[in-house]
Amino acid sequence: MRLLWLFGSLALALCLAVWSSQSPQPVGADAPATAFSSARAMADVRDLARAPHPLGSAEHGRVRARLIQRLGTDLGLSVTTQAGPLSPGSIRRLEAWDIDPATANYQAVNVVGVLAGTDPSLPAVMLMAHYDTVPGSPGAADDTTGVAAILETVRAIRARGPAPRTLVVLLTDAEELGLDGARVFFGGHPLRDRIGAVINLEARGGGGRAMMFETGRDSAGIVALFAGVVPQVPGGVTSNSLAALVYESMPNGTDFTIPKDRGIAGLNFAFIGRADQYHDPASTPASLDQGSVQHIGTQALETADALVRARVLPTPGPNRAYADVFGRAILQHPVAVGWILLGLTGLGFAVAGLKTRVAALEVGRGVLDGLWLVSTGLVLTQAVRLLAGPMAARAETAETYYTLLRRLPWMQAGAALTVLAVALVMVAGRGRMDRRVLAGLAVVATAAVQVFGGFNPLILGAGVVSVLLSLLPGTAPRTVWGGWLGLIALVGALGTAVQILAPTAAYLFIWIGLLAAAAAAVTALADPGLTRSRIALPAALVTIVAGGWLMAMAHPVFLGIGMDMPGVLALIGLLILTLARPMGPQGVGQRGGQAALGMAAAVLILACAASLVAVYRAPEPTAVVTT
Repeated sequence: MRLLWLFGSLALALCLAVWSSQSPQPVGADAPATAFSSARAMADVRDLARAPHPLGSAEHGRVRARLIQRLGTDLGLSVTTQAGPLSPGSIRRLEAWDIDPATANYQAVNVVGVLAGTDPSLPAVMLMAHYDTVPGSPGAADDTTGVAAILETVRAIRARGPAPRTLVVLLTDAEELGLDGARVFFGGHPLRDRIGAVINLEARGGGGRAMMFETGRDSAGIVALFAGVVPQVPGGVTSNSLAALVYESMPNGTDFTIPKDRGIAGLNFAFIGRADQYHDPASTPASLDQGSVQHIGTQALETADALVRARVLPTPGPNRAYADVFGRAILQHPVAVGWILLGLTGLGFAVAGLKTRVAALEVGRGVLDGLWLVSTGLVLTQAVRLLAGPMAARAETAETYYTLLRRLPWMQAGAALTVLAVALVMVAGRGRMDRRVLAGLAVVATAAVQVFGGFNPLILGAGVVSVLLSLLPGTAPRTVWGGWLGLIALVGALGTAVQILAPTAAYLFIWIGLLAAAAAAVTALADPGLTRSRIALPAALVTIVAGGWLMAMAHPVFLGIGMDMPGVLALIGLLILTLARPMGPQGVGQRGGQAALGMAAAVLILACAASLVAVYRAPEPTAVVTT
């Protein structure tokens, strides 16, 4: 019966996650003039993305001329171009592409359009995207979608009537080479010091929900403004402060990097689904997800319109913890509130502990159970991931990297199934299994990662922890309450550590720990002995809602960093189990536990199969040998 509660709750959570992860429906060309229409934007996508147009190509010149016409003649903006020198690194990259930099006069050429506001003394708002592509890809997504979305946004803003602030459109050149166009503008354009806020549009792939994944520094004000436009965005938004923190720590960069480094406020949007289309010949208008065009465009329109009509632009303020809730709202709070939420978590934990009289030793076993889950999940997901090909950091050619992108859906399935298998073992009671089998699996997986994936100290350390916890007797909890409260204690400890080190990311642990502690307190007060099956209802409810929220978050997280760090799903699995733990089998002798162990073995086999299928479905291109 408990397994029915568990799998039923997880299934409903998955349905909720899938529902909230969908792109909105495209809007036709007959939409009101004041609305964003993906159909109207797609007309520009089809025109601009007829063929690849890297800097230095004839098609690149055609696209630039067309943009000047669209902004100036069709939309009525004051249009100029700005040329600036290519950086040495960009010149080398052009030469690596077999393009002579002299065909571009060793210059990047930006297209700048200005829609004057009624009060030219106010700081201006900028919409930015790049119009160059890599060779071989028409770039319908990267970044023709961004350019077309800006054109449609400008048209809609004009239809809404005059605004106080000037709107500056910057269509940059040479972004694919090294952000040269953005550097040229912010390095010397007369308008650069008038810019008060920037909205940048990007893409890495050909579909999926558009995410606001990066802000300027001290972003409390701009995030609050963005949260205010969420009700006007069909399909809602996807954004959280964890993504912003993670992206800032990565070596990647977009045009937005340049104004951000100058201290200008702003928001950066992108979609990263259908990763197989990234820098690929398949990135054509026909293959582009028009729902993604609608999603990124609507967010750009509503945010830009709010900014150009704002009496005062958002003021800088300390970064806050924030995350969207199924896209329909953004929940945010000052980072200091995290300490209050941790205190409430401790209160719920204390109520449950006192009511159930669980021994501290048993709670400690529950903590160790959670550590086993995370350590084993890290090791096994990395090992299963390697079945799908090398880590991106070890890809020897660009072709190998793009092949790995095409394998991402299978990698994600393999990693998710691996975490599910480990979770089933833990819920069923890993004490049921031969300790040597679990330890041997961890040893083999750890060794395989070090040999075939390159030395990884994190995985090595996780492997050691997994082996020790697998071998040592008495480290698995003997009661459901011990296991549940141990997980809550572990998540609370993690939340406290992250609150100290990276407070804008701590919400992920703090919110889940609070919900789990509240459900535990309610359950303990109603039925401390867990004698009635329906007492699982509080845990089921938080698992469905918060578990669905976590699953929805897991998808973009994996698309962003999962190729090299699939173990991130093990952390999300820990959080979901912290909510769902009391719905597992209770007692060593229950048949449900044996069934869960059997399912775990089957699921792990499926995980390996998914990674191996990736190699078959997306093989590396065969080198052509000429004689």
